[in-house]
This record gives sequence, structure tokens and C-alpha cells, in this order.
Amino acid sequence: MDHDASKTYPTIFVLHGGPVSQHDTSFDYWGQLYAAKGYIAVLPNPHGSNGYGEAFSHALFGNWGGPDFADVDAIADHLVASGISDGDKLGVGGWSYGGILTNYVITQSTRFKGAVSGASEVNHRANYGHDVYQHFWEVELGLPWENIEAWEKINPFNNLGKVTTPTLVIGGKEDWNVPIQNSEQLYQVLKRRGIETQLVVYPGEHHGIRRPSFQRDRYERFVGWFDKYVAGKTEAAK
Repeated sequence: MDHDASKTYPTIFVLHGGPVSQHDTSFDYWGQLYAAKGYIAVLPNPHGSNGYGEAFSHALFGNWGGPDFADVDAIADHLVASGISDGDKLGVGGWSYGGILTNYVITQSTRFKGAVSGASEVNHRANYGHDVYQHFWEVELGLPWENIEAWEKINPFNNLGKVTTPTLVIGGKEDWNVPIQNSEQLYQVLKRRGIETQLVVYPGEHHGIRRPSFQRDRYERFVGWFDKYVAGKTEAAK
């Protein structure tokens, strides 16, 4: 994309997994894909990311969707105020924790016109005994039948009634890292509420999508969704 500083652009926030991970200077295929399609691609490293020290990462301990959402929201404010991004054409999406943070974003803000929630969690207590993270859940939040308040404090499922953003929900059928039931529950609530949504489940796939035809399909679906709901292009999303 040839950037023209006199124009504002549709913008996609590309949220990374982890959350203890980071966008760095290496080639990012999602960012490059969106830029090639005419979007500003924003690759933020909000609280929870590594690269800024232990305290910065630890800020999310038992506090998911708090400081990291605030960072994303502040970046959006800056980009719109600076005349870089079109405030009416913002999108957000990611995979794994990037999908989880997407769920926090759309339950706390209506500014994003399109979202893609990939391989995400949405109902944390329902994962206990079902995913592969029992030890980590207990260390961070305690036992879900004893420390109910801590679990429910960070549970985006409780705020799905606030979502207005058209959201594509997508994942692998055999994902035991982030079980597909999360995507099914997110989709069911949005569908029940009349929010524009679609559920895509890749058969035989785990947390990462490996089959080349499925990889291509995922790229096309992400771009198609943002083209329709963020950029406002007339062709239908796939």
C-alpha cells in the first residue's frame, strides 16, 4: 500500500497470542496481508506482552482484558486523532490470546466495525477439566468452585450481551489448547442476539491450522470479513 498522509485509512488491529509474546521486527504475514489489501495494519504489544520487563507482562495476572484492552483502546484513540485511521473503519482480530483479547475488546467497546475471534476462549470456567491448562488456571485464579469471583471477573461470556460488532468466529475442531466449545458458545450468543456472525470449524485441525487449503481459506475469510464490515466493500464475505 502506498500511504498518503492526507488520507485516513481503514485499520486492522492484529492482536498476538500468548499473551506473553510480542510483535517484533520479523516478517508478519497477517500485517503484510492487510497492508496489501489497503489497510493500516496495527501490531500492538499491550500489557501482558514480553519485551518490556516482567512487571509489564505480570500486569495481566488474574486481570485479563483490563490493561491490555485499555492499551488497544488508547492506540485507536491516537491513530484516529492523528488523522491516520478512519474512526468509522476500525477492525480487530487475532488468534489464541489474540482472539481472547478480541473478545475483551468487543465486549468493552463498540468502536470496532468488524472482528475476527480465532481459536479463542470466552467462558473460562467451562474450560476447567476440558483444556490442557488446569495447573495454570489454579495458580492464577484458584479453584473455580472456591474462588468464583476471580474467575467471573475476567470472564468475557458475562458481557456478551454488550457486543454490537459483527464477528467471525473460527477455530480447529480438535483444539485441546483452546477447545472449540468456546467458539461455539460465542457464536451461539451472538447468533441468538441477532449480531452478524459466522462460525467456521476446520475438521481435523488443532490449535494451529496446518492444511494448506485451510490456511488459504482462513486468510480469505479474515480479509473477506474485514472488507465487508470494516472497509464497507459491496462484495459479500465468504
